[in-house]
Amino acid sequence: MAASWIVATDVLYDEPTRTGRGAAVAFERWEDAAPSHEWRTHIDAIADYVPGSFYQRELPCLLALLDPLREQIGTVIVDGHVWLGEGRPGLGHHLYEALERRVAVVGVAKSRFHGGYATEVLRGTESTRPLYVTAVGLTVEAAAAYVRSMHGPYRLPTLLKRVDSLTRGLV
Repeated sequence: MAASWIVATDVLYDEPTRTGRGAAVAFERWEDAAPSHEWRTHIDAIADYVPGSFYQRELPCLLALLDPLREQIGTVIVDGHVWLGEGRPGLGHHLYEALERRVAVVGVAKSRFHGGYATEVLRGTESTRPLYVTAVGLTVEAAAAYVRSMHGPYRLPTLLKRVDSLTRGLV
């Protein structure tokens, strides 16, 4: 694998068993239609959800998912926010710090964080609902342009749909 891979991630929780499942798809160019690699991991003993501190639950899952390939990753896409507003770090920023600021992190969220700032990205010819993009390790303008350029005719890019399906065990 090349050290500049882009990796989209997602995590799903099973509350009754207190476990999680993480999935990732790796690709080389933002415009790619299919991943070069994809993988999943099982996470035991997930942390409790703490309002305002979602990262405490999600971060260990993402690190378990990314750790085996850490040296090959150039950018990580998280389903969530990098910044929560007023300089408050979100999941993406905590991941950036955990990866020793060596990997850019792009947050792509389907809803705005109340009080937060994100760049709205409209995708698809008929979409009226934006994606909310935040970033660290690259400018938010560059991140928004990358997300806009991702493959697929709909609001959610093809590879972000793919990682969601992989997480849910649909593929």
